[in-house]
Amino acid sequence: MMNAVSPIRILFVCHGNICRSPMAEFVMKDLLRRRHLESRYEIASAATSREELGNPVYPPARRKLAEHGIACAGHRARQMTRADYDDYDLIVCMDRNNVRNALRITGGDPEHKIVLLLDFAGRAGEEVADPWYTGDFDATWDDILSGCEGLLKLGWDLGATGPS
Repeated sequence: MMNAVSPIRILFVCHGNICRSPMAEFVMKDLLRRRHLESRYEIASAATSREELGNPVYPPARRKLAEHGIACAGHRARQMTRADYDDYDLIVCMDRNNVRNALRITGGDPEHKIVLLLDFAGRAGEEVADPWYTGDFDATWDDILSGCEGLLKLGWDLGATGPS
C-alpha cells in the first residue's frame, strides 16, 4: 500500500554547501534512518553562493561525519534556486547571512519557511559555528546535532505543518 501523505521536504543551506549544510543533511538522514522515519522525509542541502559548485564535502567535515559512522559519498555542492522555495517545506539556514542570501534568492519568504537551525535547539537567533573560519568541527557537529534533534523533537513529523 502506498503512503498517500507526501514526505516533509527539508533543505539545509549554508554559504558553500561543503561544510555545515551537508553535515546537517547527512546527520538528519542518519537520525531519520535510526528512527525508521526516512520514508517520511526528503532531505537535501544547498549553497547560497556559487564558489564551491560541484565540490564534494570538505575533507575535515567528511572526517567528522565518518567519526560518527555517517557517510556522505556522492555529495556535490549545488546552489539554492528560486524553485527550491516551492519545492521544500522548510529551508533551514546555518547563519543569518545564509538567511539574508536565501531571501535574496527566493525573493522573500511569504510562507515563513526560512529559519535558522539552532532555533529548533532552543537557541533562537544563534548561528551554527562556521568551521571554515574556526577549524572547530567539534563545535559545528554539536550545533548541528542539537539543531537536527530539536527539529525532529519539535514536531516536523508526518502530517506536521511546522514546529509544534
